[in-house]
Amino acid sequence: MKKLFSISTVFFMMLSISALSLFCSTAQKNKTDARAARILSKMIEVQGGKERLQEIKDMVVTGTIEITQMGLEGSLTLYHKEPNMMRTDVEVMGMIITQAYDGKISWMVNPQTGETEEMPEQLSTEMKRDALGNDSLLHPEKYGISYTYEGTETIDGMDHYVLKQHYEDGFEATLYINEDTFLVSKSKAMTLDQTGVEVMVESYQSDYKEIDGTMVAHSIVVYRDGEEFMVSTITDVQYNTGLEDSLFKMD
Repeated sequence: MKKLFSISTVFFMMLSISALSLFCSTAQKNKTDARAARILSKMIEVQGGKERLQEIKDMVVTGTIEITQMGLEGSLTLYHKEPNMMRTDVEVMGMIITQAYDGKISWMVNPQTGETEEMPEQLSTEMKRDALGNDSLLHPEKYGISYTYEGTETIDGMDHYVLKQHYEDGFEATLYINEDTFLVSKSKAMTLDQTGVEVMVESYQSDYKEIDGTMVAHSIVVYRDGEEFMVSTITDVQYNTGLEDSLFKMD
């Protein structure tokens, strides 16, 4: 499955829980520096505000996917339920590739055997982290998450704030926030492939649209070690659909 890369990590990079509440708290003042806190606060406002984000208990995201390095095209669906359940289904060449986390167990359907099995340790760690939802954004201190301001950088002629997200396990992600719109244009993180080799994953987000009071990027291009890996287009986002816990459980 790692040949296709971690689908959960890709969704984390391209959506950051749909960037609908990428960072949703200034309550972490003891850990997040003041400049970062001000930027996060503005992002909350742009995304619809804290109250709106608290109202979102689950979401379903659908779209198309092109894995350019392999010449494969297909469809994708992401399901997320608060506080930390996530499932992704990707269909390519008649195969459905499923990865999920039910709050306790990370699992996947092996596309080669069709068998359901628990994820390898590294992929499981990514899935658990990526499945964190609004609660981790509203109360990051509960999850050992903090943010720091890293300066500014120009991307495609536009100035961006650079924020770094820190986890207790040492994982870090860097976010590039447009100074005019306070929307994320780029995100990147170093992760590990199946053999334990470090891989830099970068995601470029654009074509933001208003969805039920939130702003969601509908065009995402993902690079792996500087080479285009995946292009995705989001076609639909729905909130509060009443997802059942059983959807995320390992059969």
